[in-house]
Amino acid sequence: MPHKFTPHNLRHEIAALWALSWPMLIGQLATVGMGVADVAMTGHASADELAAVALGTSIWSIILVTVSGIMMAINSIVAHDVGGGELGKIPHAVRQSLWKAAGIGVLAMLLANLATLLFEHLQLTPYVHEQASLFVHIISFGLPPFAAYRALYGYSTSINQTKPVMVIALLGLAFNVLSNWLLIFGHWGLPAVGGVGCAISTALCMWLMLFAMLAWMRFAPAYRATYPFTHWEGPHWPEIRNMLKLGLPIGITYFAEVSAFGSISLLVARFGAVQISAHQIALNFTSLVFMVPLSFGIALITRVGHAVGEGNPQRARFVAWVGVFMSLAFGALSALFIVLARTQIAAAYTSDLAVQALCASLLLLAALFQLSDATQVATSCAIRGYKVTRQPMQIQLLAFWGFALPLGCWLGLAPEWLPWRPAQPMAAQGFWIALVIGLTVAALLLSWALHRLSLQRAQGQPQ
Repeated sequence: MPHKFTPHNLRHEIAALWALSWPMLIGQLATVGMGVADVAMTGHASADELAAVALGTSIWSIILVTVSGIMMAINSIVAHDVGGGELGKIPHAVRQSLWKAAGIGVLAMLLANLATLLFEHLQLTPYVHEQASLFVHIISFGLPPFAAYRALYGYSTSINQTKPVMVIALLGLAFNVLSNWLLIFGHWGLPAVGGVGCAISTALCMWLMLFAMLAWMRFAPAYRATYPFTHWEGPHWPEIRNMLKLGLPIGITYFAEVSAFGSISLLVARFGAVQISAHQIALNFTSLVFMVPLSFGIALITRVGHAVGEGNPQRARFVAWVGVFMSLAFGALSALFIVLARTQIAAAYTSDLAVQALCASLLLLAALFQLSDATQVATSCAIRGYKVTRQPMQIQLLAFWGFALPLGCWLGLAPEWLPWRPAQPMAAQGFWIALVIGLTVAALLLSWALHRLSLQRAQGQPQ
């Protein structure tokens, strides 16, 4: 029977989605807080230490986000099994996801270390070069446990257990801040190692979070029916291959988005400290705001996956669009808040009046893309709930690398070799105008894709 749109059903779905989302939101904010703590605390050590951490983090964050995306395949797999009542399949899927995590984690570790060769081409001082490379070498030891943690994270959230990830993320943040304080500045008899202390702290934190999740799963009753560690099981390559087919498109999508924003930061840097500072502040604030629709999106993978797994595509369609409109409603509220408080937001980050003025104008553009950004993340996650990952990848690659970045270069840089170009480079503002357009393209195409996919499934058409 179709899942009818009634006030009761709407309230029930909103409540269910929010119950899943809010612990993940706090967990996501805590995870972002680790990076904020690294930068803020290292900034009090020295400018060279801060530069080394910033460079090292630029590599770490891109690889970390990509690994996170690749490991998200387990979310939809477990959600489908829960919806279909096939709980017996879940332990096998989790064990194979952990084998996949072992391979992905080691590969990511190797890639991170190879990426330090880029520092040789950035004309860095010998000290910053050495410290940035050492930062990456040390922090890369946190990638294998992070990949395994994300496998267990996806399993836990897909069986409706989201509070553990919140508690563990808050525990990780507390550990990160304390160990940063001890290692950066040399308290309690420990040597002061500066920015490298952040790398040691974060790598240890990844192992702590993995062990904390394993301990929670071992003793919490909610995991007993699907507990994956009842016996040893070797890698099953066909299963791992299927997980990679689902997860790699998500990882590529995440890489494309993060690397596009990172490229903009590098391209804006040529216009001076005011431009890059305003860009970084606006980007930092909008990244924090983005955690809310992202949490809705991750919850949508679970809710849609449950509905599809139980063989109710009509409910899956209903759930998907309720989640999209919840995300859209938050986007409208955040846009209004940014418009009204943009000068206060800029002033909270910096006392430089020139940076404040430019940042306030960039935040006005950020307010414009709140609706499209909230829509694109919710629709892409809802589509992934159907175990469809390639189409969102293609659309988001087109939006970021086909529209936003080329248009940003045209507006922001106004290269002389182009016959049609702005009279003057628009610098950061040009790139942010392009982001508005790129995110709008993504939102429109993904909304169309979700409508088409969910309607086909609801009508029982072939996939």
